Amino acid sequence: MEKRDCYKIGYVAKAHGLKGEVTIIVTEPVDLDPIESVFIEQKNTLVPYFIRDISDRGDKAFVKFEEINSLEQANGIKGCSLFLLKVARPKLKRGEFYDDDVVGFLVEDETLGELGSVTEVSNSGPNRLLSVAVKNKEVLIPLNSPFIKSTNKTKKIIKVVLPDGFLDI
Repeated sequence: MEKRDCYKIGYVAKAHGLKGEVTIIVTEPVDLDPIESVFIEQKNTLVPYFIRDISDRGDKAFVKFEEINSLEQANGIKGCSLFLLKVARPKLKRGEFYDDDVVGFLVEDETLGELGSVTEVSNSGPNRLLSVAVKNKEVLIPLNSPFIKSTNKTKKIIKVVLPDGFLDI
């Protein structure tokens, strides 16, 4: 499976129990209950894992994979990213987007004008952050209001409103 055909939905946070269960953190809007398998990134390769049992708790879930049967095996996938096929993604509402959709989008501030391009979207604690390359330096912009004014998927532009001095931090 090629990574370009998939999208990241979260990561394995830690082992849960002694029989191979894991806690996963979900970073994308996805209903986990009907999912039968995911791809786990290991050594830059996406490996399929089949879900035996899942307890969905919103932004996290407890999962038992068919292939993982011990605490040691569960610890072996700790920190690994989870992926689903892009063709299986649910349609989003107008103005919503998946993190990987906006990589490469141009970011424009309403006062400063063009800032740079989105290099990645990261989930740092409770906040999603846009990483933007601005004059050879990385700037992290919270992906929420009041910072994000609009997103235009067709033009691939994200309009932001940054406070005075934000880029000097």
